Amino acid sequence: METKELLKKVRKIEIKTRGLTRQIFAGEYHSAFRGRGMTFSEVREYQYGDDIRNIDWNVTARFNHPYVKIFEEERELTVMLVIDVSASGEFGTRVHLKRDLITEIAAVLSFSAIENNDKIGVILFSDRVEKFIPPQKGRKHILRIIRELLEFRPESKGTDISESLRFLTNAIKKRCTAFLISDFKDKGYARSLQVANNKHDVVALHVYDRREASLPPVGLLRVMNAETGLEQWIDTSRQKVRESYAMKWESHVEMMKEIFSRAGVDSVSLPTGEDYVKPLMQLFKRR
Repeated sequence: METKELLKKVRKIEIKTRGLTRQIFAGEYHSAFRGRGMTFSEVREYQYGDDIRNIDWNVTARFNHPYVKIFEEERELTVMLVIDVSASGEFGTRVHLKRDLITEIAAVLSFSAIENNDKIGVILFSDRVEKFIPPQKGRKHILRIIRELLEFRPESKGTDISESLRFLTNAIKKRCTAFLISDFKDKGYARSLQVANNKHDVVALHVYDRREASLPPVGLLRVMNAETGLEQWIDTSRQKVRESYAMKWESHVEMMKEIFSRAGVDSVSLPTGEDYVKPLMQLFKRR
């Protein structure tokens, strides 16, 4: 992609997603994703009803009058976007590819983070960790993230969610909020997700295309698995073929839900070509 075209795309995404952030998401994000805890602010004289456990005995002894410690929420968060850049993201039948939707969602979350003075970092993964962008603040940093998502091309086509979660757990020492954004076309990541969520606050954002859930009756179709390169012909005019396809999808979704539930991870599914604002807002409110 040429530099001029890239900058134009970055600017377009910034205008759209920053507007959404300021108008809609900022307050909900602040409520849903809190800081690491409470931090000492100041002392003041004891008042009736104050918790005696908060009495500052050193100050009380000095002034011969009871004083209590005042705490405030430690608001600053570290937010990590753990983003699937495997080849299956290049699929889409509803205006946008899955990769396009992932980029927009990542931009919205990034601008929401900096509106709340949070740091944000990125892990791009396929069946390996392709790129790590350490957490920082600021608009320039967000624009760098968007540029990377628009032009980055992974070395590998496969998916290994466990590898990305192990990297997250090892690379980010303090507790963070981690958005795992993927189509979750993988298996065997349940244990890694549970371990990561025990240390961090992991939120799963499932991106998919409606055609992955059901096939239209349009006759013979040649389909290819983008990650393995395997091609096959499917006769979509046969009802049994369409039913089998739909059942595989339902099985995939049920497996995901079971994994998320056991790991204690909040999740939401976001289809391409449709409004992602409402489901994201519902996710924030649930928290």
